[in-house]
Amino acid sequence: QVQLVASGGGSVQAGGSLTLSCAASGRTFSSYAIGWFRQAPGKAREFVGIIRENAGSTYYTDSVKGRFTISRDNAKNTATLQMNSLKPEDTATYYCAAETKETVGTSTTTRWDYWGQGTQVTVSS
Repeated sequence: QVQLVASGGGSVQAGGSLTLSCAASGRTFSSYAIGWFRQAPGKAREFVGIIRENAGSTYYTDSVKGRFTISRDNAKNTATLQMNSLKPEDTATYYCAAETKETVGTSTTTRWDYWGQGTQVTVSS
């Protein structure tokens, strides 16, 4: 089991910055990847980026590349989403999630089984 608490949302003008945090408890933090997602009103939930387990490699959706940075501190059980050069289209509720893996034979299935409660980010023009 993993429990996640997202925080750090707020309102900012376009071009500004915000830092979101995701505090985790339960399973060993370094054993799973953390993903960030967002959902704008009336739209489907969108993948923002991911940071892998121990090695910490990252991947971002194209719309945030170069502006957003995900990091993690395994000693503090915390992942961070640093958002710079924010745009009005970044307005959404942001969620962190923990990835689980299930391996059967040579096949591994990954799922986002655990989610934080979401934190609102509003970017005004």
